[in-house]
Amino acid sequence: MIGKEGDELRMLTIEKVPKNQAGVLQNLYSLYLHDLSAYTPSLDIREDGAFHFEELPLFWKVEGLSPYFIKVDDKLTGFFLLLEQPALQQEADYCINDFFILNKYRGQGIASKTVKDIFSHRKGTYMIIELAGNKRAISFWKHIYKSLHISFQEKKIELDGEPTLIQTFSV
Repeated sequence: MIGKEGDELRMLTIEKVPKNQAGVLQNLYSLYLHDLSAYTPSLDIREDGAFHFEELPLFWKVEGLSPYFIKVDDKLTGFFLLLEQPALQQEADYCINDFFILNKYRGQGIASKTVKDIFSHRKGTYMIIELAGNKRAISFWKHIYKSLHISFQEKKIELDGEPTLIQTFSV
């Protein structure tokens, strides 16, 4: 349960995206990439008026790539990609990647509750990667760490030609 809208409690659910919902996920990715385009010059809209994520079919082919829908009261509110070993190929057990909440639902605690649910069901070491210019994402994750009393390590690197921050920690 999360917050209140009016006088009603709202139910948060996290559902693994089935392959037959790839088109829905592609639509959400276009919105997510639109948001990210403010922080990286490498992202640009295509001639068809959408942002495309070409690697989407890999989510159902590569072990350890797991996309999830985030829903509140059965309404689609966002998605995230969870990378696990062996797909991660890093020292961490998990990476929460491509985390997105629709604008209409931001600021309602949905993202925080989603992260807390992930951490409660999957204990281990995590890696979070943010574009260095994405101050909103950096602020969100640092708020999560503080509220959950998570001690993290942070380093700055260039990844795919983009300045990024990487935080690692255990839960």
